[in-house]
Amino acid sequence: MPLSDHEQKMLEQMEQALAAEDPKFASSMKGGGSLQRRRWILGVLGLVAGLGLVLVGVNTTMWVGAVGFALMVASVAYAVTPPRKAHLGVVTDTGGVQQAKSRGRRKSSLIDRLDERWERRQNNW
Repeated sequence: MPLSDHEQKMLEQMEQALAAEDPKFASSMKGGGSLQRRRWILGVLGLVAGLGLVLVGVNTTMWVGAVGFALMVASVAYAVTPPRKAHLGVVTDTGGVQQAKSRGRRKSSLIDRLDERWERRQNNW
């Protein structure tokens, strides 16, 4: 049963109030699970295909079974790991790309920290 116009407006107002009060929760409730669902589906399909190759490998050669087992492990690993978030950047005047600043503290790698230290030392001289 569809909502009336008044009910739709009230629902939109409630969604806006929720987004203003707790934007993190509101964004998590909007969805975005389709990418994870797709990963699970591909993982299950890979698992079934790998199991089929293992069964074929039992009757033929060991290598077919080994490929099937590797496909099964890779499929499960793909399905279980969360998707990576895209790192967006801003194009500078010189044509280079500068990473956009994120609100939270980003974990930096050892090489990034060493580069930052080196640049600080060069700038202090």
